[in-house]
Amino acid sequence: MACIARFYFFMSIETKEISSKPLPQATATATTSLPVHEGFARTFWRALTRFDSSKLNPYMALRNSIGVVLPLIVGFALNMPRGGLVVASGALNVAYSDGSDPYAQRARRMLSSSVLCAVGVLCGALSGHHNVAAVIIATVWAFAAGMFVAAGTTAADLGVISLVILLIYSAQPLTTDQALLSSALALSGGLLQTALSVAPWPVQRYEPERRALAALFLELARAAQQPLNATSPPPATIQSARAQEALSGLDREMGLEAVRYRALLTQAERIRLSLLMLSRLHLRMQRESLTHSGVRILHDYLKKAAQALQAIGDSLMSGIPAATGKEILAACEAYTQLLREETDSMPATFLAAVAKDARFQMDALNGQLRAAFDLAVNATPIGQAAFVKQEAQQPWRLRFSGLLATLRANLNLQSSVFRHAVRLATLVALGDSLERVLPWHRSYWLPMTIVLVLRPEFTTTFSRGLLRIAGTIAGLFLATALFRFLPDSVMIQIFLIFVFTLLLRWVGPANYGIFAVAISALVVYLIAITGVSPKEVIWARGINTAAGGALALLAYWVWPTWERTQVSERIAEMLDAYREYFHTLAESYARGEAVREGELDRVRLNARLARTNLEASIDRLGAEPGTTPAQMSQLNALLASSHRFVHALMALDAGWLHTAAVPARAAFHAFAADVEKTLALLAAALRGTRVQLNEFPDLREDHHVLVQSGDQKIERYALVNVEADRIVNSLNTLREQVMERVRAKNAA
Repeated sequence: MACIARFYFFMSIETKEISSKPLPQATATATTSLPVHEGFARTFWRALTRFDSSKLNPYMALRNSIGVVLPLIVGFALNMPRGGLVVASGALNVAYSDGSDPYAQRARRMLSSSVLCAVGVLCGALSGHHNVAAVIIATVWAFAAGMFVAAGTTAADLGVISLVILLIYSAQPLTTDQALLSSALALSGGLLQTALSVAPWPVQRYEPERRALAALFLELARAAQQPLNATSPPPATIQSARAQEALSGLDREMGLEAVRYRALLTQAERIRLSLLMLSRLHLRMQRESLTHSGVRILHDYLKKAAQALQAIGDSLMSGIPAATGKEILAACEAYTQLLREETDSMPATFLAAVAKDARFQMDALNGQLRAAFDLAVNATPIGQAAFVKQEAQQPWRLRFSGLLATLRANLNLQSSVFRHAVRLATLVALGDSLERVLPWHRSYWLPMTIVLVLRPEFTTTFSRGLLRIAGTIAGLFLATALFRFLPDSVMIQIFLIFVFTLLLRWVGPANYGIFAVAISALVVYLIAITGVSPKEVIWARGINTAAGGALALLAYWVWPTWERTQVSERIAEMLDAYREYFHTLAESYARGEAVREGELDRVRLNARLARTNLEASIDRLGAEPGTTPAQMSQLNALLASSHRFVHALMALDAGWLHTAAVPARAAFHAFAADVEKTLALLAAALRGTRVQLNEFPDLREDHHVLVQSGDQKIERYALVNVEADRIVNSLNTLREQVMERVRAKNAA
């Protein structure tokens, strides 16, 4: 039990740096030359000293600290201190998977962490008897952990945590009985921490963001019914600014929930502009003729739009999906059609031109309202649960966030996830081999530091490496001073373990340097409480941490990745892949023939790879010196719009499998051609071709013609109409975002 206790807690404290920032999910072209940025040293220093207060969570830190200290107290009270220490270490390890997201998600993540880490304990302890086998297993595990980056932050965290455990336990082999007991104790500690985390029903993770968006939509509803005042600021200016500020913390998150909220904010801004335009057009029509029927139609339409916005705001505020959305949207469509009929029969006058402009704006606003309703439904807790259930029912190839499909798409040299996995596996193999030949004490800290420092992006790797080394030294000095001046008491040591655990879980996520100091001091105290000399621990940890950190930094210095010159091309590549995916689906539908599964699978994989490559590129760009919050916000909004587009394609892909075949309408051929043209123009603009706004086709008019053609009671026609509306909304939004990015780039 002594060696079990002595080893398990080493693992537990080393792992929280893993989830302090979302990891990227795929690609970019590597280069060995470093670009020159103005103020590089200053921006790099800011990265080192950055303190992100949005990551402070005192309540989570408190329950995690209680989960660590409680087994220690019980263990000493029952005269089983080493057993209590192993359970406490298990609780500390799984605490790194804790969070403030919804109950079910948190429980699944923490249980997965508990089980995976227990497996890591068992495999490491049993493989340590044979050096070659241990290195091979660690290398394969490291490659898998690197590939898990493609599946998102949670999967990446679990991969790295379990790899750290494997390396620690493989450093000193245990008997089969000891390995099984260690694994069971580690699992029990993880289950304890999970129980503490999920015992109280959690507050929704995105509650502040949801309420800020609700306030924005409610203010837009009020503004829709107010007459335009030329001396007043645009509607909902204050609420828009507050929503922008509330959602600024999501810029580095790639989860579907965060994407939905960013997309909602984008739609709210588009709705805000549409309302402003409609209010101005309404005022012009009133000046021309107060008695004209178009004035009344537009007035009634704005009242219905206000009801729609009110329903969206109420839904976001209450967390309950709006029940009246379809009826309100149908009324908005009816008013739009009524104005269309009026304008078609009007003579060519200034009033007719204004009314026609109003009808175009109404068409656009209808699409934006439908998108906002759809997003708001999925942003509520009930809607999120329904989306997860629906996603689970899809074939694995058609799941937007499916693990198997994502990993399969990234198994090639064009993916930086794959390259990161190869780099990590190579360095772990080197570090683990050095550990087994070097005569240093506790040399497993060398490969473990490599795992914890190495990241797919340059700035994060170097800032972590430097802070890791400096923080470790500072933490060891702090622990040495405390041992020298405080009484040698078990209760004092337990109290300091509580304090350092609280510090690393509360303040540590906000700054990696603080985390490194706290974790180093905590390591010393957890080892010392088992009777091991602190002096031995301090020197061994310092030497091995410095060596491992230096190896990781050297590897990334040789093979860095810079994104600011690559991200526009990544967006264009994604749009090209989406165009090919859409073209394959549309051609199949138009011909009435099923696509060969191999061909369809190929375009799906290309689209998924391109998406994950862009997500990774944006994430790495956020870590580079000189990247501004405005740039990150713009790119993440663009990414959210692209997600809505591919969700519509995947819905068509899945829906066409389950609906009766019918001939494609003539209007669909025109619509499909214009969708492909829009995607091609956007990709060309991103690559530097001069594209004018008037070159883009009118997708909203295409959609109107499509909806008016064919029997809407036919299931496949109804499916196409709905998903085509999503496609139009997302592409119109993407057009605005891409052209804004191109203009900003040309002006720079």
